[in-house]
Amino acid sequence: MTDAPAPLSPDDISALFTRADGQFLFARWGRPIAPVVFGVQDATVPILKSAIEAVVALAGHRMSETDPELGANLLVFFIRDWSELSETPGLDRLLPDLPDLVARLEGAGANQYRAFRFDADGGIKAAFVFVRMDADLARVPAETIALGQAVQTIVLWSDTAFLGSSPLAAVSRDGPALLKPEIADLIRAAYDPVLPVAATDAAHALRLAARLPKPQ
Repeated sequence: MTDAPAPLSPDDISALFTRADGQFLFARWGRPIAPVVFGVQDATVPILKSAIEAVVALAGHRMSETDPELGANLLVFFIRDWSELSETPGLDRLLPDLPDLVARLEGAGANQYRAFRFDADGGIKAAFVFVRMDADLARVPAETIALGQAVQTIVLWSDTAFLGSSPLAAVSRDGPALLKPEIADLIRAAYDPVLPVAATDAAHALRLAARLPKPQ
């Protein structure tokens, strides 16, 4: 039997929402999530949607078949090459700086990218997820990819939040990963209805920390 992980400290939490430019920025979804997936075989779609549903249920949030304003508000694209974005009709309306973005992603050798849109209260109203299936990701179980993307879109994490440590933990060498308990607890805390849907004051990390389970 292993010891339970230590709860995240306020400083740990603050780091997860402090961007590379030093700005603290927290946001959660302010409306039900209506996902749609592109670029995968039909058999893979239920895997992706199940992961999203599981993380939304963990947060105590809601799913929906459609968004009354946008139709779908969580769009997940699986591609082979970043140049495919330039060839997708209408995508330039969702990502106005599309040519520059494609060039940056190609130059960085990135295999994933997420963009968010926000409502008047600062809550997330839409997210666009792009996953380039390179050789590294091709070796990862579909369930792990799906869970990772669901976790990283359920709140607005810092752009540096998981550069050094994944929010997931491997259980076996070839099997799917699981969400780390401390990250699961933080997601639950983030959706406490008493808290605002968005915050720019780092003191919000203290409010999140106060809602984490206390060590036994």
